Amino acid sequence: MNLYSILANKCPKCTKGNFFITNNPYNLSKFDKMNSKCSECNENFEREPGFYYGAMYASYGLTVGLGIAMFLFFVLVLKLDIITFLIIFSLSLVVLMPWLFRTSRLLWINLFVKRKSK
Repeated sequence: MNLYSILANKCPKCTKGNFFITNNPYNLSKFDKMNSKCSECNENFEREPGFYYGAMYASYGLTVGLGIAMFLFFVLVLKLDIITFLIIFSLSLVVLMPWLFRTSRLLWINLFVKRKSK
């Protein structure tokens, strides 16, 4: 798995071409639009139908990890009550939804594509 590819919106094989059309996850009209192939190495990003359903598991893991980290910080460190934490966490998930969507897709495809050796 290539962390650079996941964080920089790059092809999991060559790490040069962009995976999503735009680098900005908050361009809400295009945040979910992917390139069909890598512009550099021609790696196919459109796998078989339903391939990216597995990215929901990655999204779930990212969300649970974020929730645990925020719980530890807000409730145990800052001593906020649970209701305040839940409000902050819910608002955070709404704001982070485009980023979580893209990161989970990149994480999922990185599990199945081997990086090209240099």
